[in-house]
Amino acid sequence: MSHLSYLEKLLGGVELKELALGDVTQYEQPTKYLVKTKNYDDSFEVPVLTAGKTFILGYTDEIDGINRASENPVIIFDDFTTANKWVDFDFKAKSSAMKMIKSSDESKFMLKYVYYWMNTLPSDLIEGDHKRQWISNYCAKKIPIPCPDNQEKSLAIQAKIVRILDAFTAMTAELTAELTAELNMRKKQYNYYRDQLLSAENEGVEWKTLEHICTSISAGGDVPKKSSKGQTEPTDEYPYPIYANATGEKGLYGFTDDYKIDSEAVTISARGAKVGYHTVREAKFTPIIRLIVLIANKDIISTRYLNYVLDMTPIGGTEAGIPQLTVPMVKKLTVPIPFPNDPKKSLIEQARIVSILDKFDTLTTSIQEGLPREIELRQKQYEYYRDLLLNFPKPMEETA
Repeated sequence: MSHLSYLEKLLGGVELKELALGDVTQYEQPTKYLVKTKNYDDSFEVPVLTAGKTFILGYTDEIDGINRASENPVIIFDDFTTANKWVDFDFKAKSSAMKMIKSSDESKFMLKYVYYWMNTLPSDLIEGDHKRQWISNYCAKKIPIPCPDNQEKSLAIQAKIVRILDAFTAMTAELTAELTAELNMRKKQYNYYRDQLLSAENEGVEWKTLEHICTSISAGGDVPKKSSKGQTEPTDEYPYPIYANATGEKGLYGFTDDYKIDSEAVTISARGAKVGYHTVREAKFTPIIRLIVLIANKDIISTRYLNYVLDMTPIGGTEAGIPQLTVPMVKKLTVPIPFPNDPKKSLIEQARIVSILDKFDTLTTSIQEGLPREIELRQKQYEYYRDLLLNFPKPMEETA
């Protein structure tokens, strides 16, 4: 069924009018609902909201000035960014820059219908525009209302559209919850088997310091003079990666024309919130400041095994100020070595453990990478049907 024929069937030949959003809705400033303190704690009951991406900033124990949206839902609208959220639970507000939108007459205009339609609007913000967007911009926007002179039929059509979009929203939320639960289960399973495989209680295991099992433990240096910051792929001029103090692929600072580390290694972030984060880096790279590089003694320990055992090794930075990790601190860390008196047998056992953990890691990573992709796919599907349902043909007098 085509877009037009579906909407025609949905409308059933009724009149369609476009009304100013300011006539369909009314707004309230959140002045009497503003939170007074920043003493947020997850053990408190009342959420503190912002209309932006963060949405729930925290929870407060304040009991006065609570918006009872559980009884009368509202749309919260950021007056500067036009971000908006549907809220059907009690809350307090963080900022007066937020408006609370309600229907001007719920017997004519269903607020949830208004909310879904508002989210079909493309952003028309002008950079540097600090106007209060609701009054200066949004109030004048035209929202299509089916047969406004027949309240019962109009609400029935609005309600049908809302039910369809609610169903898509619920499906996306359910799928997200299922995938997140699966991911968490796999992580727990991985951690359990990792800890069992690397347990100090295992027969023949001996804990050794990194200083004794690494041929080199060093800190990164300055950025090479010949380098390309922000470069994401190697080139003929700059083929070798530069790694900095950050996680995952984000640790890629850029590329350079030479390298300082000519073998596979484990790098550890040495400063900031991600202190202790570690990963395996392929040979021929250059580390820069705030990164510590471990080169394993291959006669004692494999690089991948070293990286895995560091997962269960507490790696804490200095407690005062910004957390920091130093080379002397890293040298003192201990890791379990199986069959330490039989290097050949030890490396075979390490390889066996790495093989098992690699499989769990691959499975967990697959789910972790698939989760946002699947959510994005569902979100696009939802947006497609939302726009389809709310993209009514223009009234005849406007198209003539």
